[in-house]
Amino acid sequence: MFSKRSTRSAVGGSGVALLAAAAALIAVAMPAAHAAGTPLRTLAEAKGVYIGTALQANELSGTSGSIAGAQFDSVTPGNEMKWASVEPTRGTYNWGPADQIVSFAQQNDMRVRAHNLVWHSQLPNWLTSGSFTNTQLHDLMIKHVTDEVTHFKGKVAHWDVVNEPFNEDGTYRADLWYNQLGVSYIADAFTAAHAADPNAKLYVNDYNVEGQNAKSNGLYNLVKSLKQQGVPIDGVGFQAHFILGQVPSDFKANMQRFADLGVDVAVTELDVRMQTPSDAGKLQQQANDYTAVVNDCLGVSRCVGVTVWGFNDATSWVPSTFPGQGAATPYDENLNPKPAYTAIQTALGGTTTTPPTTPPTTPPTTPPTTPPGGGACAVTYGVNQWNTGFTANITVKNGGSSAINGWTLKWSQSGGTQTVTQAWSATVTRSGTGYTATNLSYNASLPPGGTTSFGFNANWSGSNPAPTGFTLNGAACTIG
Repeated sequence: MFSKRSTRSAVGGSGVALLAAAAALIAVAMPAAHAAGTPLRTLAEAKGVYIGTALQANELSGTSGSIAGAQFDSVTPGNEMKWASVEPTRGTYNWGPADQIVSFAQQNDMRVRAHNLVWHSQLPNWLTSGSFTNTQLHDLMIKHVTDEVTHFKGKVAHWDVVNEPFNEDGTYRADLWYNQLGVSYIADAFTAAHAADPNAKLYVNDYNVEGQNAKSNGLYNLVKSLKQQGVPIDGVGFQAHFILGQVPSDFKANMQRFADLGVDVAVTELDVRMQTPSDAGKLQQQANDYTAVVNDCLGVSRCVGVTVWGFNDATSWVPSTFPGQGAATPYDENLNPKPAYTAIQTALGGTTTTPPTTPPTTPPTTPPTTPPGGGACAVTYGVNQWNTGFTANITVKNGGSSAINGWTLKWSQSGGTQTVTQAWSATVTRSGTGYTATNLSYNASLPPGGTTSFGFNANWSGSNPAPTGFTLNGAACTIG
């Protein structure tokens, strides 16, 4: 049996020599400002681990794409493989954005950590609002898992099969899956994923489980039980969304106890947030935290890699979710490497030379001034709401006879107060009672009869009525 520290997975990877050659070619092709020092991916390969980043489909080109391809050898789609994104309508799949990320990974010799199959959030409205029997819901879950894993068979190294199944006290989260199917949904999801692609490594993934606590104890007991049952689980993902200076001192020991169960472990969504603005002291503490996490992984023989949840502050999820906090990633908003980058580089065995901070000059992208008219359009709006927040999933259809190249969807929500905290597959803003959503680069074009889907998370207070008055590029839409 090959040690995971002596060879990479055959899925999406190559040997050390091939990777080093590929990295050298990338370094020649990319702007010199970002080629200083040995790339993180080359250093990680020499240590027998991978170094990855989350990306969204609109980050695959330009400077962000060149940095990601040069520095990282693993990619995790930020939103493009989640249920609401790939199956917005029952039985109808939208693979386009996820396929773009997989193609980017293949072009840059990167593995894919696919995220995720079964989760309590970012579910389509047809699923959350449907009145399904337990048997029907179980069958829908198995079909979705089977269909998605089959579509990407042979292209994905790791799957986050079940994401965030626990409460903070170590009990199971009372979500759609657990409430109707009980804890058996977890084993069933893993079994279905393994049947669809026996070569992919299958993970359970959660946050606030990095130290030994009630939640990680619940996760540990689950993994132990699954192994005893013979369920095909291969790994545990520790998300590692940390606050400055709060990396648990027992992170390494905690990962080791999971590894002792006979599974791989990985750091899957690393960032270290701080109160903004940043300063030299905070950035140094952040660098120390990144050092600690990488060293903890390197200290556990079955820790296979570290993934940062977005490599730059410009696209980080943190500021919209934690107001007043941010600066959580290894690169700043201008795509300049921070001390955290150097910390990762050093921990992986590289030099302590910080890459130049001046990004390459790229031509500005000028957005279209006025999108073409929308013509006839139809909107499907679904919401999954809880006591202080909600997830909205929206599908837009071009019902006209000509293509739309660049779209803006607007609508009103008259009652209560809503605050958008996160969006995917569109830029979503709110002003007064009005919402505006604009396309990203990959979904700007809508052919006649074509659809696109996007969504957002928001907080609410007072009331949260259904929206009214959708318009696409100024033309009124029907609401389905």
